[in-house]
Amino acid sequence: MLPAQPTEPDLIAKYFKVLADPTRVRILELLADRSELSVSELMDALGQAQSKVSNHLACLRWCGFVQTRREHRVVFYRVADGRVLELLMLGRALLADNAAHVACCQRVA
Repeated sequence: MLPAQPTEPDLIAKYFKVLADPTRVRILELLADRSELSVSELMDALGQAQSKVSNHLACLRWCGFVQTRREHRVVFYRVADGRVLELLMLGRALLADNAAHVACCQRVA
């Protein structure tokens, strides 16, 4: 028997799980500030190893949050769609009204 196809709510929840990692959110913030960065520039800004940064970038790329551009041996990353930045700004605006509750919430891992 084939596995059930995910429903739209399942896919929306999975899409938002991409943003559930602080490193991925930080990568998007850095790309929003600087338009385009290489893996090594992101490593320096995040203070994380190449393998970890590359893993996060692979997730962001696969799910459509970032795009790449190759220049010789260097790959540059940028936000794929301006709506991603709008989503981050909306998240910040909503958080401004609910930060204390979000910080104390025990129901979200």
